Amino acid sequence: MPELPDVTIYVENLERLLKGKRLEAVRLFNPFLLRTAVPPLSDIHGKVVSGFSRLGKRIVFNFDGELHLVLHLMIAGRLHWEGKKTRNTLALFEFENGTLSLTEAGTKRRASLHLVQGDAALRALDPGGIEVLDTDVNTFRKQLIRENHTLKRALTDPRLFAGIGNAYSDEILHRAKLSPIALTKDLPNEQVERLYQATREVLQEWTAKLRTDGFPEKVTAFRDGMAVHGRYGKPCPVCGAPVQRIVYAENETNYCARCQTGGRILADRALSRLLKKSWPRSIDELP
Repeated sequence: MPELPDVTIYVENLERLLKGKRLEAVRLFNPFLLRTAVPPLSDIHGKVVSGFSRLGKRIVFNFDGELHLVLHLMIAGRLHWEGKKTRNTLALFEFENGTLSLTEAGTKRRASLHLVQGDAALRALDPGGIEVLDTDVNTFRKQLIRENHTLKRALTDPRLFAGIGNAYSDEILHRAKLSPIALTKDLPNEQVERLYQATREVLQEWTAKLRTDGFPEKVTAFRDGMAVHGRYGKPCPVCGAPVQRIVYAENETNYCARCQTGGRILADRALSRLLKKSWPRSIDELP
């Protein structure tokens, strides 16, 4: 799923290409993409884009008359400049200077569009998470311990923190040298401060790395240069130990046992139950 760095790059490029340009029409190819009926989508046809913004992991197209078109790419949604219709195309946004296409890989259609009017209606789509890059460590701490969750769950909860998902939470926790299953209310102040700094550093560094001269066409959750995410079995760039994983549902958490859990191999819900006593307890027990 595109997260804060990826969505930020999308917004910057859309602003460069389309701010001040007229939207001629939106052509939908999937009836379930648009999740609102009032105001009708035709209300933005012929209107000029006044700008773009980010709302968590959502991209907001702003138009005069307090009209906001809110796009959530979810896991597999991607944008393409001068894109043409393919079997994965959900919509074409036809502007006076070119066409923006929205595609979604796979068969599950999760991407969504909302057209709302007024700032109050726009705020209603905001899950409420704070922007870590715009807040101080005390506000971060209060948000982190608001509920008692694992660090992984807390970082990826859009009601707590905006724009962080599965990929960058792995990178943040590795940078902070903290276990993904550590509980938020058990975290001492020194570790909270370390997590705060790591969160800011990782998001800022990856946003800078992803900036290019052209429109971003290779948006992925798996990036060369990531420390642990998507690198199961490969050596940790810090200590050389093989990166470990916890698999649950459609998500996978990657971590370094030596850097983050004191050498302990965390239980995988399915595999550890299967292996039982054969499940390795520490990084040193691995073959």
